[in-house]
Amino acid sequence: MIFLKLFRESFLFAFDALRQNRLRTLLSLLGVTIGIFTIIAVFSAVDTLRDNLQKSVNKLGSNSVYVEKWPWVSDGEYPWWKFMQRPVSKLKDFNELQRRSQTAAAISYEIGIDNRTIKYGSNTVDGAQVDAATQDHNKTWNFDFQDGRYFTEMESQTGAPVTIIGNDIAENLFPGGTAVGKKIKVMGRYVTIIGVFAKEGKDMLGISADKEVLLTLNFAHNLIDVQNERYRPSIVVRGKDGIPIEEVKGEIKGLMRAIRSLRPGQDDNFALNESTMLSDQLDIVFKIINVAGLIIGLFSILVGGFGIANIMFVSVKERTNIIGIQKSLGAKNYFILLQFLIESIILCLMGGLIGLLLVYGGTFVVKWVADVAVVLYLKNIIIGIGTSVGIGIISGIIPAWFASKLDPVEAIRSN
Repeated sequence: MIFLKLFRESFLFAFDALRQNRLRTLLSLLGVTIGIFTIIAVFSAVDTLRDNLQKSVNKLGSNSVYVEKWPWVSDGEYPWWKFMQRPVSKLKDFNELQRRSQTAAAISYEIGIDNRTIKYGSNTVDGAQVDAATQDHNKTWNFDFQDGRYFTEMESQTGAPVTIIGNDIAENLFPGGTAVGKKIKVMGRYVTIIGVFAKEGKDMLGISADKEVLLTLNFAHNLIDVQNERYRPSIVVRGKDGIPIEEVKGEIKGLMRAIRSLRPGQDDNFALNESTMLSDQLDIVFKIINVAGLIIGLFSILVGGFGIANIMFVSVKERTNIIGIQKSLGAKNYFILLQFLIESIILCLMGGLIGLLLVYGGTFVVKWVADVAVVLYLKNIIIGIGTSVGIGIISGIIPAWFASKLDPVEAIRSN
């Protein structure tokens, strides 16, 4: 209880000293405020980017393998001249994988046809992405429906003239009405809308079904060569639940080598891509950004810490008489030390809170200007506040210790 009472008195002394020197207190806060603001802002920006990009990557499926001509990333050398000579994924590869795979829950063959202009009456949508896929597309990708349904097995097999469109297309072509059951012209043919994808919004990788027009592969097969490289054919394999992705990749690799009759020792002429490749690359980039932001913030805090230490030495010098009187009246060394140490901590804590409030206010500004929701996690708040307290202790301990060791007689006699 005695310690708590002394702590309270030390806090009141410190607070009174800060209140009496408002301008100096404000100037002392700037360095710490800028440093804490930089650290929390960078960490929050990185967390926001990571979350948004991870949402985009999650659409690709955490247990899906993409059999394609080109790899998404490379560990070092990128021999593009070898990749150019590879064949694209063929329907034969797709059919054989369907027949032989034991680890796959679903396999789809998918192509991206082109960006087209879609019209209905006097309404038009430019830049609609026309895609085509086999029946298992709804099992290898993650998406929801706002209205309607997916292709039936019969529609996929017969290449029925039906389509599923994105939310943006539905809103622009049929404002205030329903899109399901209407006919639109795609690739010179009329197709009936049977479903509308749920609104997804823009993401960091540009993966969105909002402006997509999805056809059955067999319908597109009647109009174009779906195995042509210009349509970026891809085989997507979704592994069964409980089976590790590496096991799925291992089986697919062995099957593809057998399907394409590759001899032992011969290089693969296909790439097996997965969403974790992008996640790993993003983690590397974000770690670098985090370190860079931390270094910049620490330099700012270092400058602010020197400023706080300098102000505390000035404060000790100004209050030497008072320290002497306090000690002559029986004040212990730790009471004097706590008095100045608490003052330093309060200064830095105030700077940290102001920096935190600036970041919090900035989240609303970014949301209003760029329509991006910035996340401010509790861990970043704790890092900011903890750093403020740490800087306060480091900056104030030496001046506080110096004040606690003053001789009371010499202190009273000083001017």
